[in-house]
Amino acid sequence: MANKVKGKKIFISYKHKDADVLKLPDIIETTARDYVNVLQEMFEETPHIFKAEEDDNDLSKFKDITIESKLRDKIYDSTVTLILISKNMWDKTVPEDEQWIPWEISYSLKKYKREGRASLSNALLAVVLPDKNGTYEHYMQDNSCPTCKCRSLSRHKLFRMMKENMFNIKESKVQRSDCANHPSDSKPYIGYSSYIHSVKWDDFAKDDISIDKYLKIALDINERIGDYSMTYE
Repeated sequence: MANKVKGKKIFISYKHKDADVLKLPDIIETTARDYVNVLQEMFEETPHIFKAEEDDNDLSKFKDITIESKLRDKIYDSTVTLILISKNMWDKTVPEDEQWIPWEISYSLKKYKREGRASLSNALLAVVLPDKNGTYEHYMQDNSCPTCKCRSLSRHKLFRMMKENMFNIKESKVQRSDCANHPSDSKPYIGYSSYIHSVKWDDFAKDDISIDKYLKIALDINERIGDYSMTYE
């Protein structure tokens, strides 16, 4: 059993209107927002406090200072940021700086002071939502190698702020598999090689014990942030 994580303020970053997600019971037009509602109900039974940006507006009409004011108060005193990876989370037709998620990740990682109190970088955890067919293959492929059963992640489908904070462990800390099926210079990582760890929705939201388990993984990685080459902007 995972050690119980003390109550944390958790910010959730997600694409509100993405409907390419597995239908939830009793919800005809399920979107990523409905998965947030499920988490909110689960968090109500735990000491954790749920926080999220409620709007999904076009950011092109906002100045940077306006975006900052909308996010800073919500993210400032949070400890963990959950990023829900849905199939159409990244809109390739819109510049990244006009979409919420990259801003939310950036403000989750930035360090700033308020009234003499310093805000440290949040722990980050990517929770992958199943697509309409109930699979995770839009981002996560299990058993990529028949020998070592390694997992592959399709980082090219993510925002730059996410890609650059994955598989970003410093070379001196890298551990790799000895699987003979992989060339010596591209053997799979072992352990927590990404600052943003990824977990399937079914594994994360199974119960309170599972939620605590994966929050603890993210928090443990956060305590070793110096082992990772970080991108903050």
